[in-house]
Amino acid sequence: MSQQHADSGVQDYVKGFIASLILTIIPFYFVATQSLPDTITYVLMFGCAIVQLLVHLVYFLHMEIRTEDGQWNMISLVFTALVVFIVIAGSIWIMWNLNVNMMM
Repeated sequence: MSQQHADSGVQDYVKGFIASLILTIIPFYFVATQSLPDTITYVLMFGCAIVQLLVHLVYFLHMEIRTEDGQWNMISLVFTALVVFIVIAGSIWIMWNLNVNMMM
């Protein structure tokens, strides 16, 4: 590995770390100060979480679509997201069904 390539890798990690810090501080500030209405605060938190997820995928997990390996990375990411969605949705459905059927 060349020195220039190693330096760009470190720079990418630093960029990702700084972006993650900013995307964490922004929601914490608005929740702690309660300076925005609740709905806007929730939207801001959700938006920062989505952007932070993308930052982690690109800068730390090196998920790229451009390369051939990147395509397989994306397929495995989509499969994982689908399985997680099925588990969460199934758990909520089971808990709701138990709540409805067990309450008198």
